[in-house]
Amino acid sequence: MEGIHEILNALFSDSYHEGDCLATIIHVKGSAYRKEGTSMLLRSDGTKVGMLSAGCLETDLSYRAQEARDEGKVKSVIYDMREEDDLSWGQGAGCNGVIHVLLEPVDAFLRDHLYKLKFHLDNGHRVTMIKKMTEENSVSDYLFLSDDQHYFGKWHGRVLNEAKSLLNEIHQNFPKSGIRYFAELSSNVYIHSFEPKPRLVVFGAGADAVPLVKVASQTGFSVIVSDWRSALCNVDYFPDADGWLVGNPHETIPLLHLTRSDSVLVLTHQFQKDQEILDHLKGKDLMYLGVLGPRIRTQRLLEGLTIPQEINSPAGLSIGAEGAEEIAISIVAELIQKQRSKRKQKAITFER
Repeated sequence: MEGIHEILNALFSDSYHEGDCLATIIHVKGSAYRKEGTSMLLRSDGTKVGMLSAGCLETDLSYRAQEARDEGKVKSVIYDMREEDDLSWGQGAGCNGVIHVLLEPVDAFLRDHLYKLKFHLDNGHRVTMIKKMTEENSVSDYLFLSDDQHYFGKWHGRVLNEAKSLLNEIHQNFPKSGIRYFAELSSNVYIHSFEPKPRLVVFGAGADAVPLVKVASQTGFSVIVSDWRSALCNVDYFPDADGWLVGNPHETIPLLHLTRSDSVLVLTHQFQKDQEILDHLKGKDLMYLGVLGPRIRTQRLLEGLTIPQEINSPAGLSIGAEGAEEIAISIVAELIQKQRSKRKQKAITFER
């Protein structure tokens, strides 16, 4: 999922690192391990958060990041991964792509704007960014816009209103990440939309939910566990969760304020509780709704009615999973598949 969340958490953790450098893939020609919009943080102490490749570029990027720090300038680096000999950047990988990476020293201005980005993402708002590219493929100006119409960034000149209008139009169209030319700004512009962490609500705090919550959290979901048993629904039992909601379904579901971006899994292992949850969720527009257990049980939960298309039963991809860990992997794989397909449906190539 979005690596930016891990990066922002690292940037604003208790331990402050001076000399952080943000590396972002802004253009890919051909195939590559990661696509446009992928970022990593290179810290002055040599540690890294995130990754841009399978290890082919990171060592050289560390040297290039130090150059950017020393010069105090934003710079671009191009890696040609098409060659298959060990003397090239492909290092025998044969990825068949050319990768453009933007290196940005995190100064006080950018740090402040990244903090605002984190604030909006943490509050569930999508944020779109444009960066005006110079002829040297550096960045002269940048601007962010959140779902709740907050603009922030660093933009010079008389075209600020034009930039805001353009950014708003881009934001509404769910653009694909990458570089485009816009005549309004007489410049190439790098575009990227940051998505808030997808939220997953797990109803049921049994032992089989533990690996599920862990795997989902590790793959970028913000997980809330809900159960009526306080002895199970807590941080000690689910340390990887972001929230714990104790109560019966009719009490907790209204507190969740579920939206079409949310995913829900039902695995309480209590027939009446599962039935109550499905009754409350019936007709809700969700990203994903899954029920653990055989399909015939789900049909019984629905009192013999045909299972609606929006209910995934049994939850998880059909990989012959056995045991809690494998089932957790199959379910999270299906969640990711659903997220990707929905994002692909929204994304367009923004053209003017």
